[in-house]
Amino acid sequence: MSSIAPTSTYFDFRQALTAKKMTGLWRMMSDYRLAYAAANLSLAVSALAKMFTYLLLRNFADTILGDAVPFAGTLERTLIVIALGFVGLAIVEGGFTYFSGRLAAYSAEGITRRLRNFLFDHIQRLSFAYHSKTPTGDLIERVTSDVDSVRSFFNEQAIGIGRIVFLFVINFAAIWQLNWKLALASIVVIPIILIVSLWFFKKVTKAYEKYQEQEALLSTTLQENLTGVRVVKAFARQEYEKAKFEKDNWEKFLRGKAFLRMHSLFWPLSDIACGFQMLGGFIYAAILAIHGEITVGTYPAYVGLVVWLIWPMRNLGRIIVQTSTGLVSYGRLMEIVKQEREPLTEGRVQAQGPARGEIVFENVSFQYEDSSANVIKDVSFRVLPGQSVALLGSTGSGKTSLVNLLPRFHEYTDGHILLDGAELKDYPRQYLRSQIGIVEQEPFLFSRSIGENITYGVGRDVPQEEIEAAAQAAAIHEVILTFPDGYKTLVGEKGVTLSGGQRQRMAIARTLLKNPRILILDDSTSSVDTETEAEIRAALNRLMENRTTFIIAHRIQSVMNADLILVMDKGAVVQMGRHEELVAQDGMYRQIYEIQTRIDTELEDELAKVG
Repeated sequence: MSSIAPTSTYFDFRQALTAKKMTGLWRMMSDYRLAYAAANLSLAVSALAKMFTYLLLRNFADTILGDAVPFAGTLERTLIVIALGFVGLAIVEGGFTYFSGRLAAYSAEGITRRLRNFLFDHIQRLSFAYHSKTPTGDLIERVTSDVDSVRSFFNEQAIGIGRIVFLFVINFAAIWQLNWKLALASIVVIPIILIVSLWFFKKVTKAYEKYQEQEALLSTTLQENLTGVRVVKAFARQEYEKAKFEKDNWEKFLRGKAFLRMHSLFWPLSDIACGFQMLGGFIYAAILAIHGEITVGTYPAYVGLVVWLIWPMRNLGRIIVQTSTGLVSYGRLMEIVKQEREPLTEGRVQAQGPARGEIVFENVSFQYEDSSANVIKDVSFRVLPGQSVALLGSTGSGKTSLVNLLPRFHEYTDGHILLDGAELKDYPRQYLRSQIGIVEQEPFLFSRSIGENITYGVGRDVPQEEIEAAAQAAAIHEVILTFPDGYKTLVGEKGVTLSGGQRQRMAIARTLLKNPRILILDDSTSSVDTETEAEIRAALNRLMENRTTFIIAHRIQSVMNADLILVMDKGAVVQMGRHEELVAQDGMYRQIYEIQTRIDTELEDELAKVG
């Protein structure tokens, strides 16, 4: 096996899966064609052994019951040779059938292993816009269930077609050698089976497409429910979610029943047709034997050969129908692969060193692909290297959308964004994202150790001292030491075993360890208490030196020290300046400041009374 093993587990399937189906399936077999050819060749040898078994049976019957002359000289020697022949042919048939199955399984598993690797890599490289409109459950369904259907196609359907072709050709030739009239009489029903199979193929393909679509929807429902199980429990919505799942599951049941009904209709019809074909062949062969047109030994040989001629053709109809599932899955995978990857290294500006961090927005507007309205409207400002910019505004005012333009998660539709004097779109995305560190509003942690989560964005072995320094800067080091395994403590899925503030500070530590030239803090202190926020803010103020920083916040206290404050409303910048300037002006900023100041004062008074 090792001589035909591929040199790499990664294979670029884009040309294969975007080609015509048969051409694409052939390209997918690259590096496994030799093994697959050997599997088919083994089937041919096994089919030949089966044929010679029945021809040997004819010789045995003619020698014992007929008047044929023993070919080994004496009857005893002839019987010994025939017996050894039966044993030898059985070993050959069984051995090559085993090798065929093993080689086919090796090829199918190897192809699908590479396919999964490719799809995982490809999906990660698709744009943010694609992921925002594609349900996660649907992608999971395609990478699991649909890939498994392709595996089944290579392991069962494709190799099964080869087996049937070999059996038909070899056994038909053998029957023709016995008697040409029997050969022609044995294939009367075959054209009917093929026509009916192709008709069912079209029907089953449509039914299976609908079934897979509903299965993907059910997977999405399940994935969303498991992800949001805390919300479900918090609002006591178990019965509502149960009813929703049952509704989707009932639709899947109906589509699955329709799909299986077609299968249950096809198999009895094909079995009846094949049964009548064999029965007619048996009767016709018996008539020929009675009239002396064939020998006594020819009859049992024909009976065995015609079974291996008709039933494989009946299975060809079954395989043709089952192939529809593999081809439907192939088409569903092709829909993903056709999506353009987000180019990471393309760009006219091939910067090498760290960015200085000067950023200029000139009349920038942006709208999402599926929207006709701008979410960012004619925004202009300038940030010098090392300065901090704060974005303040109500939810939905466009703050996050604006900062997402910097790493080119989305492309601005009008205006210009300049980084160090060059157009942002001229920089490769990979370079931009290596220079930008982001702490999101809802930080994501992997089901790994705390240390692995903190070092995730670095891409190198990090000394423990650096990890702890980043954790200390994010005010999380002392908390980590309280865990039984310290930095080796495993966190649950999405960091569920940690509090919101702890997850936020770990995300900050991860970003700080990356040591980016540009920081984006998307409301990064929203999940922490006032005391912890003060600790994080003090650490960030030191670490933000010489780094251009964008701070999204809702509290005035978080943005008061920024070099530039942008007040946003409905995608537009309605006020711009420093804290002292904006407080002195009539406008949204002063309104927010007065409201928050009054709330803080009232809270302090209440606490004083309680004290």
